[in-house]
Amino acid sequence: MSVRIFSGGQRIESIPADDRGLAYGDGIFETMRAHGGELPWWDAHWQRLAHGAQRLGFPAPRQALVREQAQAMLEGGDGVLKLLVTRGSGARGYAPGVATPPTWVLSLHSLPPAPAQGLCLRWCQTRLSLQPALAGLKHCNRLEQVLARAEWNGSTGNPDPADEGLMRSTEGDVVCATAANLFVLQEGRWTTPPVDRCGVAGVCRGWLLAHADVREKRLSVTDVETAQAVFLCNAVRGILPVARLGAARTWPAHPLVAELQARLADAHPGFGRH
Repeated sequence: MSVRIFSGGQRIESIPADDRGLAYGDGIFETMRAHGGELPWWDAHWQRLAHGAQRLGFPAPRQALVREQAQAMLEGGDGVLKLLVTRGSGARGYAPGVATPPTWVLSLHSLPPAPAQGLCLRWCQTRLSLQPALAGLKHCNRLEQVLARAEWNGSTGNPDPADEGLMRSTEGDVVCATAANLFVLQEGRWTTPPVDRCGVAGVCRGWLLAHADVREKRLSVTDVETAQAVFLCNAVRGILPVARLGAARTWPAHPLVAELQARLADAHPGFGRH
């Protein structure tokens, strides 16, 4: 993994111990799929990051500098580029205090392997809290997702070989997977949960809302388990068909999922089929 750390416009060696992202999760991040040294969805990622910084009340770093450093790290290759931005250093206590230069970190990672077949999902016991002030943001407090993911990674002794888990809100509606947005096919039309109370407004989700016949609607467990087809999506892995959900339901490959995958490959070369 290659890493570069900055304070404002100055490159630094390490994240300061008094950084508010480290102390309180006071920051936001983007995870981008690079292809051939380029970031095809850069504009969408930057728009979401800038919106998140504005919502949290701290400045984003200078876009041109971040883009320049990102492309220098990529060196014409493929990979996963993570950009993390925090409020920067601050005194002890929750109050943000005086404005300080944001800390930002670029890290380059290998692409995850593509699944050989449809995903196997499970229901997570950990629920998502309702917090409209943070809804939609990809903020740095991901403890709910960490706890949900730990339910089947071996740390809790659960042998379930699931690929991902579906999360509900504290009110019981289905919101998302731990690291992806959720889409279900109902009566021939795609539906995805809104992210107005919790959840992340994913970049791939945004592309689908703009380029496919998709509606936003709160989903129940029954809505998901009785759907004609289900897929997950995120900006790194694209569209991921779902083959099984616990012991309740299995789905064969669906042509409408394949059609969306083909359209996505046309829009983002990183998701092309090789």
